Amino acid sequence: MLSKIEIENFKSFKHLTTVDFTSTNYKILKKRNVSDDGILKGGIFVGANASGKTNIILSIKLLLELLFAEKIIDIGLYKCLFSKSDNIKLHYEFQFGDNVINYNIEYDTGKKIMVETLLVNNKIMLNRIGESAKSYITDNEVFDDLDKKSLLLRSIYFNTKFNNYPVLKEWFNYLINSVFLDAFLRRGINPSNNNLDLKEYLDNNGVEDINSFFKKYNFGQLIEYSKESTGSLISINTEGNKSIFFKRDDIGEPIPFVMESLGNRNLLNMLPAFFHVIKNGGMLIIDEFSSAFHNDLEELLVRYFMEKSNRAQIFIVSHSTNLLSNTIFRPDQEYAVEFRGNDGSFINRFSDEKPREAQNIEKMYTSGVFGGKPVYENE
Repeated sequence: MLSKIEIENFKSFKHLTTVDFTSTNYKILKKRNVSDDGILKGGIFVGANASGKTNIILSIKLLLELLFAEKIIDIGLYKCLFSKSDNIKLHYEFQFGDNVINYNIEYDTGKKIMVETLLVNNKIMLNRIGESAKSYITDNEVFDDLDKKSLLLRSIYFNTKFNNYPVLKEWFNYLINSVFLDAFLRRGINPSNNNLDLKEYLDNNGVEDINSFFKKYNFGQLIEYSKESTGSLISINTEGNKSIFFKRDDIGEPIPFVMESLGNRNLLNMLPAFFHVIKNGGMLIIDEFSSAFHNDLEELLVRYFMEKSNRAQIFIVSHSTNLLSNTIFRPDQEYAVEFRGNDGSFINRFSDEKPREAQNIEKMYTSGVFGGKPVYENE
């Protein structure tokens, strides 16, 4: 599981910034929100518009793209535009049981030099500078003339699948099953299945899981996925192609997906990603999580993920301050991001301010205790 991120000269984060996902000594929600390894099952990032919140989760998404995307990703495009430094630095730490994995990527955008190191339990497994590298994963193999924009670890994985290194295999399985939810399309994208499309999910899994979720939490609705749907007044035939229909308890008539509310459509598009990550492990990364959702639904989805997941994490960007509650997230899972002009973005972990477990965290945030709160005033 992801235990730490460090970024520097990345997007709006000009200075070295650390985001820690290891649990602190808070006792609240420990059983539900903390894994057996002491790693938090997720976090929420809040702050003003354009503060840099999304850039935190983009650093996670970038790792997935660099390792698994079919096309080569130009890391230079992520450089902080108002920094004189040419070096982008990314550090990711993962923990699985007693095993700790540290993966470092540095890229000199001026000289086009890639630096790449991998350590497992403080033992160097991969060491690269520029076009040359030595790998202890592949029988101490020495590499020369490496692609300046492509990660060597990516190439080693696709050639070996880490069959002789179960720790690395477990790590990559975790990454492969991770999902990034697009803020606008509300469609899951992950390395093992480029598009967690709703209809594709229904073709493979049917409606049972979704309808069980609706029944359990008393949504008062079910869905059908069929070529025809019939109510007491109307019948709709799609003439060969399966379509999604909502059936509300208090109506009974089929409502085509395109005619349903935005909130219901967003929810339905998101649920396959929730089910996938909870079942397989990995990270669920969601930008603009709260779009078109009622506060109670937001809270339900977070609680559902925390309760059902074992080795899985959810990272969300949101403007919904109701989620800043000791019944939803712990203070060590809450992070405020603010932009300070030419100094760039900064992040403050709520637990660093040592709020008491009984305090109203939402009220403390809106009063400015944790930073990251926009201030709009008349001139």
